[in-house]
Amino acid sequence: MSIVDIAPAAVVLPLLAAGASFTLYKHPNAQRLLSVVAMLATLCLESVLLVSTWGGEPQSVTLGAWAAPFGIVMVVDQLSSLMLVVSTLVSFAVMIYATGQGLADGDSDAPISVFYPTYLVLLAGVSNAFLAGDLFNLYVGFEILLTASYVLMTMSGSAPRIRAGITYTVVSVISSMLFLISIGMIYGAVGTVNMADIAVKAGHLPVGTQVQLHLMLLVAFGIKAAVFPLSLWLPDSYPTAPAPVTAVFAGLLTKVGVYAIIRTETLLFPESRVDNLLALVAAATLVVGILGALTQSDIKRTLSFILISHIGYMIWGISLATPEGLMAVVFYIAHHIVIQTSLFMVVGLIERRGGSANTDRLAGLAKIAPILGVLYFIPAINLGGIPPFSGFLGKVGLIDASVQAGTWQGYVLAGVGVFVSLLTLLTLTRIWNRAFWRKPEDAEFPDPILLAKDQDGKYGVRTSGELDVESRRYKGKDVTLLPRPMMASTIGLVVVGVAITVFAGPLFDLSDQASGNLSNPQVYIDAVLGSDHGASAEGGH
Repeated sequence: MSIVDIAPAAVVLPLLAAGASFTLYKHPNAQRLLSVVAMLATLCLESVLLVSTWGGEPQSVTLGAWAAPFGIVMVVDQLSSLMLVVSTLVSFAVMIYATGQGLADGDSDAPISVFYPTYLVLLAGVSNAFLAGDLFNLYVGFEILLTASYVLMTMSGSAPRIRAGITYTVVSVISSMLFLISIGMIYGAVGTVNMADIAVKAGHLPVGTQVQLHLMLLVAFGIKAAVFPLSLWLPDSYPTAPAPVTAVFAGLLTKVGVYAIIRTETLLFPESRVDNLLALVAAATLVVGILGALTQSDIKRTLSFILISHIGYMIWGISLATPEGLMAVVFYIAHHIVIQTSLFMVVGLIERRGGSANTDRLAGLAKIAPILGVLYFIPAINLGGIPPFSGFLGKVGLIDASVQAGTWQGYVLAGVGVFVSLLTLLTLTRIWNRAFWRKPEDAEFPDPILLAKDQDGKYGVRTSGELDVESRRYKGKDVTLLPRPMMASTIGLVVVGVAITVFAGPLFDLSDQASGNLSNPQVYIDAVLGSDHGASAEGGH
C-alpha cells in the first residue's frame, strides 16, 4: 500500500462526519467537536499527500476492481494536493469563525443541526473535484459542492438570500447542464470520460471537433470560475449570504472552476489553441471586475468585484501556455484563496461591530476597534500587490512569465495587470479611509451600533440587547460584537497569509514542480494508464 492509496479518505472522511453530525443534531457540542476533529484529520491526511508528491510525479489510485480507464480514478500531484491542503485549511478557519458567530447570535444565521453536516459535504465536494481523474467524477464533485452551497447560501431563509439563492441556483444548473452535455459529447467522440485517456485520444479527432469540445468545457468551467462575461451572477449572490458562507464561497468555489480550466488546457486539449481567446477573456475580466469594484459603496460587493477581477490574473497565466505562466498561476491561486477569504472574514467582523458593511454608514473603526484595522490592512495591501507580500510576488511572476513569452498578448496583459493592481490598491485604500480613518461621527448615515459605548463611555465590544436582523437594533440581552472564536480564526488566517510571503520560496518551488508536470501531460497519463499505454501526449501547448 502506497501513501496515495489514502487519497479517497479526503472525500470519505468529511462525508462520514457529515452523516454522523446530522444524527447529533440534538447535541450541538458533540456536533462541533466531531466537525473539528474530522476536518483536522482530513487536513493532516492531505498534508501527508502533499509531502508525498513534493519533488515527485503524479500518482493515481483506482477505486473498486475496475482498472483505468474504465474505473473511477483519483490522481494526486503537486497541484491537486496543494489545493486540497489550502482549501481544507481555509475551510477549517471559516468553520471556527462560523461557530463563534453561531454561539454569539444564538445560531440565527447558522443553525447547528444543518450547518455542520452541509459544510462538511461542501468540503467533500471540493476535495472530490480536486482529486477526480475522470470528467464524470469531476461533475459529481461539482454537484456535491453546489448542492451544499445552495443550502448554505439560503440558510436563514430571508427574502434577499432566497432571491440570491435562486439566481445562484439557476446559473449553477445551467453550468452543470453544459458540463454534462460536454461530457456526453466527449464520450461520443472518444469513447471515454477518463481524463488521461481523453488526452491520448482527443488528438486524433478532427481539429474542428477538438475546438468545439474544448470551448464547451471552457464555457461550463468559465461560469463556475466567474470569468467575464460569465460572471454577472456573482456580485448579487455572494454578498447576501451569511458572513462565513460568503468567505468560504469567495475563497474556494471559483478556484475549483479555475482548477478545471487548468486541467482542460494542459491535459485534455493541449493542442487545441485558444490562447488568444483566453488572453482576451483575462484582460476583460481584469478590467471589468475592478471597474465594477470602483463603483461600489458596500464592502462585500466591492470585494466580490475584486474577486472577479483577480480571477483574470489566473486566466492570464493560463493563457500564456508556458511553464513560467503556470508556475505563477499555481502560486497565485494558493495566495488568493487565503487572502480573499481572510478579507471577507474581516468584513464580517466589520459588519458586526459597525452595524453595516456599507462605507456610507461606517467611520472611525481604527479608533473603535483598532485590531480590525490591522486585520483589514494586512491582507488588503497584500491583495493590492504591495511588496514584499505574496500578492506582489505572484503578480511579478505573471509579468516575468509574460516577458519571457515574448508575445504581444503577454505584454498587453502585463500592462493591464499592473494597471488593475493599482486600481485594486486604490479601491481597498478608499475603504480604509472611509471605514477606518474618519471620525465615527463623520459617517453619512451612522448606525447606532457603530457608536455604541460601554458603561464607562468607551467604545466597547459588547452592547445591551439582542440583534434584530431587520432593524439592526439590540434588545433583551448582551451580545458579543467581536466574539473570540471569530477573532481568533480571522487572526490565524491573516497570519497564514503573511506566512505565504515568508515561505514564498518553498511555495514557488512546489509551484514550479506542478508547472513542470502540467506542461508535460505524459507524466499524468503514465500515472493513470501506465507508461506503455497508447500514443504520447507529451509536449503540452
